[in-house]
Amino acid sequence: MTGKPRHIPHAQFPIVDDVLQVGGIPLTRLAQRVGRTPFFAYDRGLLTQRVRELRAQLPQAVALHYSIKANPMPALVQHMAQLVDGLDVASAGELKIALDTGKAPESISFAGPAKGESELAQAIAAGVCLNIESERELARVARLGDALGIAPRVALRVNPEFELKSSGMKMGGGAKPFGVDAEEAPRVLRDIAALGLDFHGFHIFSGSQSLRADAIVEAQSRSIELGIRLAVEAPLAVRQLNIGGGFGIPYFPGDVRLDLAPIALHLQDWLPRLQAALPQVRLALELGRYLVGESGVYVARVIDRKMSRGEVFLVTDGGMHHHLAASGNLGQIIRKNYPVAVGNRMAPVDSGPASVTGPLCTPLDVLADRMELAHAQVDDLIVVFQSGAYGPSASPAGFLGHPAALEVLV
Repeated sequence: MTGKPRHIPHAQFPIVDDVLQVGGIPLTRLAQRVGRTPFFAYDRGLLTQRVRELRAQLPQAVALHYSIKANPMPALVQHMAQLVDGLDVASAGELKIALDTGKAPESISFAGPAKGESELAQAIAAGVCLNIESERELARVARLGDALGIAPRVALRVNPEFELKSSGMKMGGGAKPFGVDAEEAPRVLRDIAALGLDFHGFHIFSGSQSLRADAIVEAQSRSIELGIRLAVEAPLAVRQLNIGGGFGIPYFPGDVRLDLAPIALHLQDWLPRLQAALPQVRLALELGRYLVGESGVYVARVIDRKMSRGEVFLVTDGGMHHHLAASGNLGQIIRKNYPVAVGNRMAPVDSGPASVTGPLCTPLDVLADRMELAHAQVDDLIVVFQSGAYGPSASPAGFLGHPAALEVLV
């Protein structure tokens, strides 16, 4: 293994007597408490710590929003709602979870390129802010608002002419199904004015999962400049400028953790200029995986240890049907291993290369491919780190009829 890039150490979960601790509970005891494997466990202390770290570094005037799509587990969202300034949803299902937290409706925004009539009506009735993604959607919102006797709160989602460089997923730039192209935005803003809607501001989301501070800084500058430029055409004073997030977390060997310092300094430099141009505006960052991704682990039990032509396979009761991203089947071009360990053998005397596979009848069901792991036996607990975001809700849970993974917040 010498000379090969390694995963960043995951010191956020302590180890006591060879056993990983999650939320201060030994993993073996937590598995007994949950009742069965596989399960996802999220550490509420780590969630709180991540938000505090951000608050300590970012300018106080910058609002933090949690994007529920990263992890919509109701208990986790309830916890996050107490820590952040706003919640962002992308469906009626997520909207219900957000409203159940008791968060003020005006601090909830609703994005998505294909909102149905029922979803739009629910959002208008609830009083949340709708991110308008097309002219047809704008017309629907105006019609539904008239029918309900409510002036809908709206923001314009803008598809910028740029993208977030070095990002895992590009959400802006070029032709996209998301938002209104920046060059068409002035005309749509005039339509919002004519329709008498309650205009709040702009949502500009250029990409996600970047570990490069310089790329994030550049995208933020361009997003703020675009917001200021479009504000000239706005029907009302711009009260919110949501510039997305893009903050990444390290998943793979060789990944370097994002440096927040240059991003914080850059935002601090921008705030006086932004306030001078848009006196009523609140700048918001919309973050998902950066807030929750490193707080979670996925835990599966070894059902069999077998050899095949000289290679070790640890066959578990968990796999891609619960954690598609860790299997490499959620956007990876070349499969790379998430950080994986044997959770009850964290200080191994004996280790060697092994592959961790799941119960599904497909060669895609792999959680670790020839990784250096402790010598695991049947009933040992395999842990996949960086599993707090895009886990069960982003996985094909119904595939082959196995039970769904449980989720706990500890």
